[in-house]
This record gives sequence, structure tokens and C-alpha cells, in this order.
Amino acid sequence: MAVWETLTESINHYTGLSPTAFFTILALMYVTYKVACGFFVAADDYAAVKKANEFILREPVQLGDVTEEELRAYDGSDPNKPLLMAIKGQIYDVSRSRMFYGPGGPYALFAGRDASRALALMSFDQNDLTGNIEGLSASELEVLQDWEYKFMEKYVKVGQLVTEKTSQSKETGNEVESSKHDGGDISHENGSQVQ
Repeated sequence: MAVWETLTESINHYTGLSPTAFFTILALMYVTYKVACGFFVAADDYAAVKKANEFILREPVQLGDVTEEELRAYDGSDPNKPLLMAIKGQIYDVSRSRMFYGPGGPYALFAGRDASRALALMSFDQNDLTGNIEGLSASELEVLQDWEYKFMEKYVKVGQLVTEKTSQSKETGNEVESSKHDGGDISHENGSQVQ
């Protein structure tokens, strides 16, 4: 207690201010200092900002069909890869919003995943980080639809989620070849026909 009394007497003697006024002025000076420093960027910070902006300036790469496992590689942990997120099976490049979806961002857990259920429920629960929208109410599906419209408006669609990658085997190629000779048609998944 003696230290506090000595401090208050010293503040009053040297500054002519009460301790409350002195500490209030000291706090305002600190806040002013922090605000003024916020207007300037250190060289190291500038380099980090410039590197982060490279993702914004990049042209999104079209990935096509991607499995959920492959999508996880685009969660922002590798700074050389774009930052991707899916809604209702559609994959969007959210690299330009790295501050939100990148590591350390408030929505970082959505990156590299189909977050449809979590977005519909407005949930950050790990169990809701899925594309399964079964059992959602009409209002929750409406919320999800609003999110999808926002993503369609703001980000570039770069692919879609698939359960398994389909590869054209030699058998499929042989079927197409034999149907050409027989004059038959084979319909492919994308709706085109081979004659």
C-alpha cells in the first residue's frame, strides 16, 4: 500500500494531475500510438501481404471432377495451392478470401471440404462439415441456397465433387471401338453419343 501512495504522490507532484487523469491520458496515448502504427506496414508485413495477394491475382484453375479426399489438399495448408471449398457438390476457388477461409481465418475449417450442412445450420461443429443435407428443414435449405448464390456471385466454380474418379479402361475403349464397327450407339455419362 505504501508503494501506491508514493506513486500517487509522485504523479501529483511531478504532473499536477490526479492518478485517474494521469492513467487515462497514458491509455489514450497508447491507443493513439497503436492507431498511428496501424497506418504503416513494416517491410516484413508488406512481403506477407504481397504473397497473400498473389492468390487473389491468380487465374483460377479448372479442376473438373474431384473426390472429397482430393479436395482436402486445398485447405490452405499448402500456400502454393489454391484455397477451395464446396457447396452442394460444386467446388469454388475462395483464394481471394484467404483471410476468411485460409489458416487462422474464422471460416478456415470449411476450406478443403463440402461445408453444405454446416452452412445451412450456421454451425462450426466438426460433425456438420459434410455435404449431406438430408433431414434439413425448408428454412435451413433456404439458408444454404442463399450461401450458394453468394458463392456463385463472388467466386469462380472450378469443379465438382464426385464419389469416385472414373477412368476409361481399355474395355470401355474396346466397347466404343466395336460399336463403331457394328453401327451401334453408346451413350456416355455426359450425354454425348458415340456412333
